[in-house]
Amino acid sequence: MRLTNVLFKKVKSKRIMVVLESVVSGHQYNAFRERLAEKIEVIRFDPYIQQDSLYRERKRIRSA
Repeated sequence: MRLTNVLFKKVKSKRIMVVLESVVSGHQYNAFRERLAEKIEVIRFDPYIQQDSLYRERKRIRSA
């Protein structure tokens, strides 16, 4: 009997792509994080207000 692709389990990736959103202005950008890691919060430059701002993870987009 031959093994086919149907018999193999789909492998989950270790990293996922998430959307990070600025708390101040709502500006968004995409980033990668480990699947088992905590949600991301970073301070980064916000082009809308021309200052550093806190970005929080809003939602998961896809596996990477």
